[in-house]
Order: sequence, then C-alpha cells, then structure tokens
Amino acid sequence: MDVTILSRLQFAAATYFHFLFVPLTLGLSILLAIMETIYVRTGNEEYKAMTKFWGKPFLINFAVGVVTGITLEFQFGTNWSGYSRYVGDIFGSLLAIEATVSFFLESTFIAVWALGWKKLSPKAHCVAIWLVAGASSVSAIWILIANSWMQHPVGYVMQNGRPVLSSFLEIVTQPYAILTILHTLAASYVVGGFFVMGISAYHILKKQYTNIFLKSFRIGLIFALVSSLFVVVEGHMHGSDLADKQPAKLAALESLWVTQKNAPVYLITLPDPKNNGNIIEIGAVPGAMSLLAYHTTDAVVTGLNDIPKEDRPPVLATFISFKIMVTLGMLFALLTVIGWFLRKRIESYPIYLRIMFYAVPLPYIACAFGWTVTEVGRQPWIVYGLMRTSQAASPVAMSQVAVSLAAFIVVYTLIGFIAFMLMAQAVRKGPEA
Repeated sequence: MDVTILSRLQFAAATYFHFLFVPLTLGLSILLAIMETIYVRTGNEEYKAMTKFWGKPFLINFAVGVVTGITLEFQFGTNWSGYSRYVGDIFGSLLAIEATVSFFLESTFIAVWALGWKKLSPKAHCVAIWLVAGASSVSAIWILIANSWMQHPVGYVMQNGRPVLSSFLEIVTQPYAILTILHTLAASYVVGGFFVMGISAYHILKKQYTNIFLKSFRIGLIFALVSSLFVVVEGHMHGSDLADKQPAKLAALESLWVTQKNAPVYLITLPDPKNNGNIIEIGAVPGAMSLLAYHTTDAVVTGLNDIPKEDRPPVLATFISFKIMVTLGMLFALLTVIGWFLRKRIESYPIYLRIMFYAVPLPYIACAFGWTVTEVGRQPWIVYGLMRTSQAASPVAMSQVAVSLAAFIVVYTLIGFIAFMLMAQAVRKGPEA
C-alpha cells in the first residue's frame, strides 16, 4: 500500500458515490420535461401532479449529486497534483467550461423550476425544466470529453516534456469521446426509466393513484426501451473502437491471453476455484470477438501475452466487471421489450411489476461496473500512453490520505443514508391531491 493506491481508493470511493446520483439526474430530468410538456399541451392535471411527484426525489438527488461532485474536482489538486501540473493546460480548460457554462446554467434554472410553479406561466415553467435537462446533459458531455482525452489523448503537441493544447476541436470531436458520450447518456436514461417504472410499479401494486402511475410507467417504459436497445447497439461500436485505441483493455474484457485469428467469445465464464486469478471458459463462439472488434471473423486480435506485463490492466477486475455490465444490459433490453408487449394491461401482470420494482438498483450497478471497466481497464495509465498513474499522485503523507479516505467513507455513508431515506419517504407518499 502506498500513496498512489490510497489516492486511487479515495477517488474511486468518491466517484462511485457521486455516480449514484448523476445518472438519475440525467435520466429523470428529461422524463420530468416530457411529463410537464404533456401537461402544458393537454392541460391534464394528472400530468402536473405526476411532474411534481417525480420532482421531489429529483431535487433531493440533484442536491446530493452537486455536493459530492465538487469534492472530486478538489482532489485533482490535493491528491493528483502531478497529473494537474502535467496536463492542466488541456484538462483544466475542459473542466472550466463544464463549471462556468453548464453547471451554473442547470443550478440556476433548477431553482427557477422548483420555486416557480406559482410565479411562472405553465409554458415558461416547462421551458425551465427543459433547460435543466439540457444543461445537465451538456455538463456530463464536457466531463466525458475530459475523461475521453485521458483515455485517448489527441489534439496536443509536446513542449518541454508536457502536452500542450494544439487543437481544441480535435479533442471535442474525436470518435472516442462521441462514443463515450452516447453510451454514458443512454445508460443514464436507462437508470431514469427503470427508476420511474419501479416506483410506479410499487404504487400500481398497492392500488394507489393507479391512473397517474400507469401513465408514468408507460412513459418510463418507452424511454427505457429505446435507451436500453441503443446501449446494446452502441456498446458494440465502442468495443470496435477499443480494438484500435486500447488493445490491452479489449483483451482484458474477454481475458484473451493468446493472440489469435478467429478469436472467440465465451458464453459462460467463471473464476477457477482451484487456481486464483484464472478463468474457466465455457461455450465458445468462434470468431465472435474478431467480428465484434474488426467486423470480420478473419481478424487477428492481440492477446495479453503479447502486451508487456507492465502495460496490462488488472485483468480479473476488468473481465468480471465487463461481464456483469453486459449481462445486465441484455437483461434491461429483455425486460423493457416484455413490458412493451404488456403495456396496455400492465396492471394485470403483478409478477412483472414486482420484478420491475426490485430491478430499480440494477441499472445503478451496471453503471458502476461500466465505470470500473473504463477506469481500471485503462491502468496503469492515467493518460493513456503519456503518463502512468504512479507518476500522478501528490507528494503527501500516507497518513493524510488514509485519514481523508476514512472521513470520505464516513461522511458519504451518512449523506447517502439520509438522501435515500428522504427519497424513499417522498416516493412512498404519492402525488399531491
């Protein structure tokens, strides 16, 4: 254990906790905007009550997401000063745009929306929530562009041993960033859709406010169906991009050790109980990995044995996280497709409603494992091919990082407990009369 490992654990703990709230903000904000738009267009008071109901957990979620996100940016100075000095000219500009444009915009208009029900016209109030939804997505886009630059640095020249910005346009338009943005936003929309469906299913089963929650269930279902199918398709495109830009991560995703043509994908993969760290692979689909990565079964896929050991990511963690993420992604598509066929009489299928209620945490879990694949699979690089994580940590004492890590865990656990209790209390009450 050293300062770098402790700093990584601290950043991971803060990031995982923060990312419990970000996807719901992104997904639920758009659903709120859709619900309020229907209210404005139809004048149906049920949609107004629906919007106000879902607005309560949204506001709690948003507040905690803001608080926990700010501490992440401070860690670039406290824990990762080596990284900040090395790439601050590029990375800092991306974070600055996110904060000064998108974050301030969404923070301003969420207050307008929350407090303006009686002060604004219905149309103006509806515009406010659309601005919140748009600004939230734009905020996420800038963060993802910054992260994508760490994954695949472009648009720079080396001067005095440091990367210096040469093309801002190349950074914000590179395919890696676009694919990451599409994948993350769609996954967040799945979180929002399943949250709405799950809570709606709870009230439908309780036979409470049935008309309102049948409507909100169907809105969430359509939103989640489109998003979950898109995630599956776009995930394949993202995998193809990895073959060119991060071959070590691609090999780790399927635990491919031997470079081979017609590389397979295994349908069932399990840790070997007799040999720690090894994998039991069952049900090979010949050529599937070559096809997914290079669009032809004849393609050669580089195995981990042909990648220097010091450049390999932690294989087992990346591999297991990827398998869980993919399995859950396919499950979301299946559940929403089934829901589409049951949607006209969804209240007549209590087993499906119970499944959807208990499925609410699953998209959160998929997002967490998705970030594990992204970040752990990039190791040992903090900026891929330019700077190793071991070179990026601040020269601080281990005791300082250990104390702050413990403090983060304690404080965030308390905040999380309070936040989820408040959200649970809000959703159990049901909409206002």
